[in-house]
Amino acid sequence: MLTALVAAPSVSSARPGLDQGNRPVIDLLAGWLDDLGFSCEVMPIPDRPGKANLIATLGRGPGGLVLAGHTDTVPFDAGRWRHDPFTLTVANGRLYGLGTADMKGFFPLAIEAVRGLDAGRLTTPLIVLATADEETSMSGAKALVAAGRPAARHAVIGEPTSLKPVHLHKGIMMEAIHITGRSGHSSDPSQGVNALDAMYRVLGELMDWRARLAERYTDARFKVPVPTLNLGHIHGGDNPNRICPDCTLHIDLRPLPGMAIEALRAELQERVTHAVRGSGATVRFEALFDGVPPLETPRTAPIVRAAEELTGTPAGAVTFGTEGPFLTAMGMDTVILGPGDLAQAHQPDEYLALDRIAPTIDLLRNLAHRFCMA
Repeated sequence: MLTALVAAPSVSSARPGLDQGNRPVIDLLAGWLDDLGFSCEVMPIPDRPGKANLIATLGRGPGGLVLAGHTDTVPFDAGRWRHDPFTLTVANGRLYGLGTADMKGFFPLAIEAVRGLDAGRLTTPLIVLATADEETSMSGAKALVAAGRPAARHAVIGEPTSLKPVHLHKGIMMEAIHITGRSGHSSDPSQGVNALDAMYRVLGELMDWRARLAERYTDARFKVPVPTLNLGHIHGGDNPNRICPDCTLHIDLRPLPGMAIEALRAELQERVTHAVRGSGATVRFEALFDGVPPLETPRTAPIVRAAEELTGTPAGAVTFGTEGPFLTAMGMDTVILGPGDLAQAHQPDEYLALDRIAPTIDLLRNLAHRFCMA
């Protein structure tokens, strides 16, 4: 199964020339799960041709357990791979291939774990959920929330956590700040409004805001215990002898649990607008995507306690984001728990260690029995 999934490209990218659909992966999963007796619904994503979610359900009734993951991968650096990204290669006790860790590798293990389950013996449904576009727009997860499905009580997302349960993570915001000035000849600054000069004010304001956020918010459960603000991309002007007419900055902000994205966006806009006041320049804001809220599932939630018990590891925190908050919004207690290593995600020669296969299957089988069978 993993050989077939790796061989089916499903790159998700904000660059249209790199972006691909995920239907071949969805169709493979639907075929395998249908053979096991699951009722499979393929849900096309609105305005995303060639992209879909899969909701595969065994059993009936309210509640139940979701085993979830995304079917897309990030783009890859072809010249830096020693193995073909789309050919599963077994070497050095590892399975090499694009998506093996993040996170196509989770699906075959989940399917193997539920193989042989008798739908007649289930007291609550078992759902395998596969989504689109987690690596970019989260359009798959948003479509699920809009549809209000699946309706379940507990969820495991198989993102790469080295089989260590995660019950909280930071959120993600990516924002663009566009400064517009007025061009002119560089020999006479009075003939224009330099957008780079205005952006200099903005950069100072953002660095001050970053320091203030770190003073106001801290959470020792995280390796990086404060919200982070990264100045990730800047471009302005076109020639040294022309007054710069425009400049754009992209930032990445990772809020802690308890910090609301819309409130942060409003504060960002207020601070930046104040910083450019009087410069003669104008400012326009753009959310590069809607953002992902932080996740915090209580340690007392049954799915978290079960994951801790079965792995022998206390649930922890990570700084990367997942689809967890979207499942939480639909009423599910969610834990992030998967066989891959984060160090392999988005890297050349991505791999899944062979010694993770059996423990993951056992873990998922135990969870399915615990939450779906009397």
